[in-house]
Amino acid sequence: MSAEKMTTRSEPVQGYRQVAATVAMEGDTARIDAKDVYYRQLNEAIRAAFEAGAKTVVLENVNGQRYIGTGISGKDRRIEIHGTPGNDLATFMDGPTIEVMGNAQDGVGNTMNAGTVVIHGDAGDVLGYGMRGGKVFIKGDVGYRVGIHMKAYENLVPIMVCGGKARDFFGEYMAGGLLILLGMFTQFPEQPLVGGFLGTGMHGGAIFVRGQVEEWQTGKEVGVFEADAEDMGRLTPILAEYCDALGLSLDDVLAEPFTKLVPVSHRPYGKLYAY
Repeated sequence: MSAEKMTTRSEPVQGYRQVAATVAMEGDTARIDAKDVYYRQLNEAIRAAFEAGAKTVVLENVNGQRYIGTGISGKDRRIEIHGTPGNDLATFMDGPTIEVMGNAQDGVGNTMNAGTVVIHGDAGDVLGYGMRGGKVFIKGDVGYRVGIHMKAYENLVPIMVCGGKARDFFGEYMAGGLLILLGMFTQFPEQPLVGGFLGTGMHGGAIFVRGQVEEWQTGKEVGVFEADAEDMGRLTPILAEYCDALGLSLDDVLAEPFTKLVPVSHRPYGKLYAY
């Protein structure tokens, strides 16, 4: 079947080269060349493609465009990104799958409700901020404040697996969900597995780290334990899904023991406030 093309409107944006987004439809797959397309027009084109019946949208030449996948719903929808998406990828997303064939910037999964994000490279800071559900799988290193204020409600449990190393404040103010750090696929072998202030302000959920953490790295709000058989029974299916998504070996991931960090109080700063 020959490709059907539709072009979205391109409104003037001061200081930005104007290129309209062209959507090439072939069956239930849409292809969009994002080169020089402003982020608003790109996101309009993605929505238009799904509204036109696409199940998969393939984006080529992505270079920092923000908010890709924001607010899009539907479990049968998929976005494949070639290039580097900008901040707030999958914000408020509710069901689709996004796969990034490279790196991502800050704020991935911000307040995400459901769905899956797979990143084949590294990602930036404040990943999963306020994340309420779904899964984020990152192959490589991540930045600061990853998993900040993740939360869970009833059967909604957000999950994030980071395959490389992390900077400071990993799991800061976590209120729920699972945050997993492997430290395996990293650009920085000489650096610690995770930075300082691990779990600072944490009052819900659990953090699992492949390997050991030092006392200086953890916030006083968490207890540190060796992951037991029950913990590993919970982790193994998640890690199997992670490895399947990224083409990795589950046996290699499970070859080292895991450390579990959980909050020692659900109100760690309760005495600091007047009631």
